[in-house]
Amino acid sequence: MSTRITEQAIVLRHWEFSETSQTVALFTRGRGMLRGLAKGARRERAPFSGGFEVLTRGEISAILKSGTDLATLTEWDLQEVYWGPRRSLFAHRAGMYLIDLVRHAVTDEDPHIGLWDALDSALRDLPDRADFECVVRLQWALLVETGYRPRLDADVISGQVLDPDAETFGFSASGGGLVRDPGRSGPDHIWRVRADTVDVLRRLEGASEPPSNLGDTESVERASRLLATALTEILSRDLPSRDTLYQSDE
Repeated sequence: MSTRITEQAIVLRHWEFSETSQTVALFTRGRGMLRGLAKGARRERAPFSGGFEVLTRGEISAILKSGTDLATLTEWDLQEVYWGPRRSLFAHRAGMYLIDLVRHAVTDEDPHIGLWDALDSALRDLPDRADFECVVRLQWALLVETGYRPRLDADVISGQVLDPDAETFGFSASGGGLVRDPGRSGPDHIWRVRADTVDVLRRLEGASEPPSNLGDTESVERASRLLATALTEILSRDLPSRDTLYQSDE
């Protein structure tokens, strides 16, 4: 049994399958991850807009067959090249990290329309300079969409209300949020975080629409590093692209 689909998609990765064909990992808006084979994608006049490149968006047509891991990709209409990652080394590193995160966090036939929209927006808005707002917004969206939204209103171990005037908190990735005492022991590493770092996450949590300002540049970067560390533990995977991004300015 086969199903024909047409979806908006972002190219996350591609591999050369042969001299003329490619295998591709796509994040589609309506169906989640899609891995497929594009036969003849590198030939002239192929219906694949000249082939697939990471950090681009377009419309994919494919045939899904039951019992097979790879879809048959039949057409690719390239509609947007995300130019930020092609103009700046920082934006390139950030873009590669974001698509790596999504590739490892989302499964086949598991649509996350909100996350797709957030990734599309982040890749389009990545700045030339080392500003982590787009990164932390996507990290937060991924945690929310995949069911790992951190709890920020109470101690996730004891359930006690957090002191609103505290200068530091602890953060437990396996516990799923903040703890009162940053020095206490717990089920995993508990990282000490500043109150202004937590404020960045609370602005994201409490907004029905993405807030225009998350905080000062240093606090936003610290929040991004915190979520990157938490996601490494949640995904049980250390992404080289994460190390490249966060070590690039050290």
